[in-house]
Amino acid sequence: MGGDHGPSVIIPAVARAVKRLDGRDVRYLLHGDEAAIRECLASVGDVASLCEVRHSDRVIAMDEKPAVALRRGKGTSLWNAIEAVKTGHANGAVSAGNTGALMAVSKLLLRMQSPGLERPAIVASWPTLKGITAVLDVGANVTSDAEQLVEFAIMGEAFHQAVHGSTKPTIGLLNVGSEDVKGHEEVREAHKLLREGGFDFDYRGFVEGDDIAKGTVDVVVTDGFTGNIALKTAEGTARFISTLMKDALTAGPMSRMGALLALPSLKRMRARIDPSAINGGPLLGLNGIVVKSHGGADAKGFANAIKVAADLAASNYAQRIARNMERLDAAIHAAPEAETVA
Repeated sequence: MGGDHGPSVIIPAVARAVKRLDGRDVRYLLHGDEAAIRECLASVGDVASLCEVRHSDRVIAMDEKPAVALRRGKGTSLWNAIEAVKTGHANGAVSAGNTGALMAVSKLLLRMQSPGLERPAIVASWPTLKGITAVLDVGANVTSDAEQLVEFAIMGEAFHQAVHGSTKPTIGLLNVGSEDVKGHEEVREAHKLLREGGFDFDYRGFVEGDDIAKGTVDVVVTDGFTGNIALKTAEGTARFISTLMKDALTAGPMSRMGALLALPSLKRMRARIDPSAINGGPLLGLNGIVVKSHGGADAKGFANAIKVAADLAASNYAQRIARNMERLDAAIHAAPEAETVA
């Protein structure tokens, strides 16, 4: 029921997801106003047979404060969807609803995998020259200590392997330079843990801001303050360049003729940076799968968010995180002893 469009986009998105997940045994629990949902289901044919509608009278509004959502959330469509994951009735939940409420309810019902994490990390899939880079955190945790940054690396690596198909994702820690002495204390300490912790992934050291778009590594780790600024800057720059290109290509008859000739190449470029193709950011760090879709996503975009949840549910994502979390715990407990011996 959330997002800008509700069932009128989400139900067609389910139909798209069924086609994209062709051959995979996936079923859908649809939480919300049963009458509105069934009206939309009538237009998607056989897809309705894969869906179960679970009626809820109440909805958390898009502008509702997280604290208010927690107080009155029980019985709403968002709450019920997350509760289905908690009880095992669903392997994952996808929502285009209120981000703050989704995060608060998810944390309350599912709890965090690690006591060190304050709240789930939000991961962004970033189109690059080499494919897709996962960047986290992009807004949930404004400040992060060294241990939390390493946890982001662990979760980001498992996410990239499960969703983007990499066999051994490469990891980089975002910093103001590549030298070991650069950056603040938390970043340097995280770098040391990642380099010496014996983790089951390929850590490449520090990366800088321009390395994100280059695709230098598969996963870029940073705190939520820096990550959110980087994300918003990239989105703004993309809109700026798009506007300049549109103005240049429509400036006159010759420009429009050139644009017509370049149309196939322009379409390919647009497909590479289409937000719908990368929509769906999991809330990483929870004891369960929850994927946040952009509130304004169209059916194509929401279908991609569904696929992200299905890919995570079908993978060994949780087991990979658990194994590397054990290595992190061992590395942290071994550090004081190593210092004493030295």
